[in-house]
Amino acid sequence: MTTHDQSVLERQPITAPARHSGVGRGDAVAAVGFLVAAAYVLQGQWRNLSGGYLYNSGQDQTMWEWFFSVAAHAVAHLDNPLSSDLQNYPLGVNLMANTAMFGISIPLAPITLLFGPTVTWAIALTAGLAGTSFAWYWLFSRQLNASKGAAAMGGALCGFAPGAISHANGHPNFVVLFLLPVIAMLVIRIAHGGGTTKNTVGLGLIVALQILLGEEPLLIFAMSFAIFAVVYYVSRPRSLWPAVRNAVPRLAVSASIALAIVALPLWWQFFGPQSYSFLEHGPMGNDAKALFQFPTQSIGGVATPGQNVRINATEENAYFGWPLLVLCLVAALWMWRVACARAAAATAVVMSVLSLGATLMIGKNDTGITLPWTKLAEYPLVESVLETRFALGAVPALALLLVLATDRTFRNGLRPLPAFWIAGLALALVPLIPTPLVAVDKSPTPEFFADGEWENFVDDGSVVTVPLPRPEDARPLRWQMDADMGFKLAAGYFVGPSDQEEKVAKYGAVDRPTALLLGSVYDQGTVPKITDDQRAQAVEDLTFWEADVVVLPPSKRTVALRATVTELLGVQPQYTGGVWVWDVRTLVQ
Repeated sequence: MTTHDQSVLERQPITAPARHSGVGRGDAVAAVGFLVAAAYVLQGQWRNLSGGYLYNSGQDQTMWEWFFSVAAHAVAHLDNPLSSDLQNYPLGVNLMANTAMFGISIPLAPITLLFGPTVTWAIALTAGLAGTSFAWYWLFSRQLNASKGAAAMGGALCGFAPGAISHANGHPNFVVLFLLPVIAMLVIRIAHGGGTTKNTVGLGLIVALQILLGEEPLLIFAMSFAIFAVVYYVSRPRSLWPAVRNAVPRLAVSASIALAIVALPLWWQFFGPQSYSFLEHGPMGNDAKALFQFPTQSIGGVATPGQNVRINATEENAYFGWPLLVLCLVAALWMWRVACARAAAATAVVMSVLSLGATLMIGKNDTGITLPWTKLAEYPLVESVLETRFALGAVPALALLLVLATDRTFRNGLRPLPAFWIAGLALALVPLIPTPLVAVDKSPTPEFFADGEWENFVDDGSVVTVPLPRPEDARPLRWQMDADMGFKLAAGYFVGPSDQEEKVAKYGAVDRPTALLLGSVYDQGTVPKITDDQRAQAVEDLTFWEADVVVLPPSKRTVALRATVTELLGVQPQYTGGVWVWDVRTLVQ
């Protein structure tokens, strides 16, 4: 490469003349490759669509399958999809405030109705991993004019990042992210003079759809993209005013279109029944070691596991591995004169630091060093984001650095630079190759629910399971799904207000005394001495739940729970369909 060519590359804007036009064989190969990789990661789920369950999801797979089921039920019965009283009866659940992903649950409702929510779950995760990878590949190859090989590498890093694999266990809203690079492409084109009506309207429609897929990923992406844009234009000040002049009026139109589409859902989310203002989650920042270690579910994590500093199995949002960070540092220093590289490096650093939370933790030791998150933690909307997830905003920036450096390496053609760079990429990326997610068999649904015996005990009221469904055990939601959503459940697993006045959210229903009592018996295995006040409270709680039947499925605490409920209700149970049943319809009248 001549000095003139290198100077041109260093001045290269974020949008460049297209090297690729149309859809070619390379694009098809990339798409198929990403799909095969996604199926490989999720092979355990695909092998058992009727009864498979991702082990590391905890109770989240059950919750998400319920979201898919209730959306399909709403479509089939022409109900309001934004709310449902099938769970947490009679108060119900604000589904718009529960990341129910209407952008995918409603379009896939026919699949859910025909084949069940587990199939929809598997499709969503597979399409999310593969589609996100391909969308970033498209951006890198078209918008940045990168070679298809470099673009494919960058797309794979974005779509199959450690955070994406971790969230694939139980959070499809952080896996189905293929609209984010599309939003980035449209904003860039509009800012650089491509403000056609098609792009402006398209951006509004896509932003609206992303809101219906996941607002939190959109917020994190918007923050990282804003950081990127600020740093980019600070280093290219002559481009700033033309970009602002092009973008502001057209982005205002796009925002208006998006807001018009989602105005009602957003109103319902923030002001509708069972809405809330914010969710308290406590300190959720990354330990600094999480930035440098390999993810648990990867080749590197299996070969050289690090200290367990993760929040849980679904929140390994960083875990970039030290080789990747070293290689990206080399790329940033090497390409510092390129505006995109500087902006990407700054974005990766800022988002990674934000992900560390309020104080710096190193190996679970609090250093007491205050970090920038403390300045943002009180702002509306942002305060509900788990700090650890800001690391996801660094992933496209790191991928961009590698794409730019890889593309330059092979354009230069200087030996032995390509060989050294390939070796560096191998050291950085091979350890991050994900291992298949572990899938196990679901526990069987009691015959009482699966065979329809519940219909003999339920009129228009609810089913109260013992213990009641809660974040620690959401299996009753699955039993409801297996009964074709035919009955209502008291309590449940969702996010809702813990206090109607302050609008502070919590996971699960507001804890009523009888629910707490039964939960305590399940946890401890001992039968308490039941008082008259507790008996009266049980009737009051059953009346609040408008209960028709109390159901005790088999568990390790069956004897203690059966004795406790019998003492509370003064009614002997009957054993049917593999469960103990108390008919309480006359008791709560």
